[in-house]
Amino acid sequence: MKIDLHSHTHHSDGKLSVAELLMRAQQMQVDVLAITDHDCIDAIAPARAILARNKQKLTLISGTEISTRWHGFEIHILGLEVDHECPVFVQRLATQLEKRQIRAQKICEKLSKIGIHDVLPLAQNMVTSGCISRAHIAQVLVDKGVCDYFQQAFTQYLGKDKKAYIVPQWIGIQEAVQWIHEAGGKAVIAHPFHYDMTTKWLRRLAEEFASYGGDAMEVQHPNLAKEKHDLMVDIALKTGLMGSAGSDFHAPSKWTELGRRLNIPASLTPVWTSFKTHLGA
Repeated sequence: MKIDLHSHTHHSDGKLSVAELLMRAQQMQVDVLAITDHDCIDAIAPARAILARNKQKLTLISGTEISTRWHGFEIHILGLEVDHECPVFVQRLATQLEKRQIRAQKICEKLSKIGIHDVLPLAQNMVTSGCISRAHIAQVLVDKGVCDYFQQAFTQYLGKDKKAYIVPQWIGIQEAVQWIHEAGGKAVIAHPFHYDMTTKWLRRLAEEFASYGGDAMEVQHPNLAKEKHDLMVDIALKTGLMGSAGSDFHAPSKWTELGRRLNIPASLTPVWTSFKTHLGA
């Protein structure tokens, strides 16, 4: 069974519509897919409607990726199998989106002060639903010729302590875990292997997350080196966290694909074994 518990649509910074993402999942023979847009759950209802209409044999897990702050680091926490119709949860995510929009405006103001103008309206034009992310702004910088490639926008302008960086005002990880649990979901540390921190800090993150009742951490990604994978597994085992795996899919590419290389070792309990949703054989 092919399971991918981390993907995005154009409701946040994904390149595909909900229908296109579901079609891609079918093409890649994915059996279980979690849609986890940033601080947003708007893709879930239309996704369920499309699956029902097309009679597509895909198990959809409702999810989101909540932005948090922890000791100066920006940490993302996945909420898997959350109730996407829970009014309190929906309202809480709305406050996150408001913070995203304010941050985007401040970033664009900083860019304007250093001579890079009209970024905000161009970024807004890219947004189908939800609000502007740094990824949208980065794409504008590439399109305008300010940057040669996407990642350069972060290394020169948008990354931590760079020219247009704005410190985000996110909630803490403990609050994110609480939100997710109160919405009936499982809380998972997203892509811990991507954070710019030492192994000591990674272990501390997992320990604190577990102490707050966090459920799991991602231990596998299509491009994850074996050494990092083994470290993630070791950290999960020592902190009592379950394992999760997701491609963090935003668009088809030669580096990342839905459902590719997402196996979890037998030594770890997969987070999906705790789901209420029946995943089949």
